Amino acid sequence: MRRFLPMLCALAALALVTLRAGAAENRCGWYVNPTPGNWYLTDRDGDWWMRSQGGLEAEGFDNAPEFDAKQYVKLQPNGYGYGCACLSVDTDKASMNITRIYSGTILPLSRCRNDKALKKPG
Repeated sequence: MRRFLPMLCALAALALVTLRAGAAENRCGWYVNPTPGNWYLTDRDGDWWMRSQGGLEAEGFDNAPEFDAKQYVKLQPNGYGYGCACLSVDTDKASMNITRIYSGTILPLSRCRNDKALKKPG
């Protein structure tokens, strides 16, 4: 049994690393819909595109939260704008794209406004 212990420990460590590598990231920041068909999340690392008109669309985009009318800033008379949200996602860091959306939650605007690491959207 003793000679198998190091191998068991190595396998357990490998399993933990493998599980963590596939884990979704929780990203919070400005949740922006500036124009038709375009969506991104701005957090302290930059702009993470999840949908662009005629191009990229993250898998599971339907899992993204709906805006809350009370926690929403309208940029244009046609209704496009931004809110504050946390999203559970997979990303492609090289391209700064969100590749999959698992879920999301709308947050109070004050949460993003008070985060000095976030640039103001719009």
